[in-house]
Amino acid sequence: MPARNPRINVLLNEQVYLKVRFLAKKEGVSISNKASDLIKEALEIEEDLILADFAGNREKTLDDAPTLSHDDVWS
Repeated sequence: MPARNPRINVLLNEQVYLKVRFLAKKEGVSISNKASDLIKEALEIEEDLILADFAGNREKTLDDAPTLSHDDVWS
């Protein structure tokens, strides 16, 4: 039966492969599952960095006069 999830092939240097294999074995999961988890975590970190940059740029141009307070928004 073919796999339902899309697949990618990745070439790793030996040190990275050994680290992923070690983490997978330590957690009792497959290397594929551990690699997938690490990729998801890296994507979340990338997203956080992009959003933090976006928020920082917005903060630089923020004019406090026309903004609403937290209480005003939720009342």
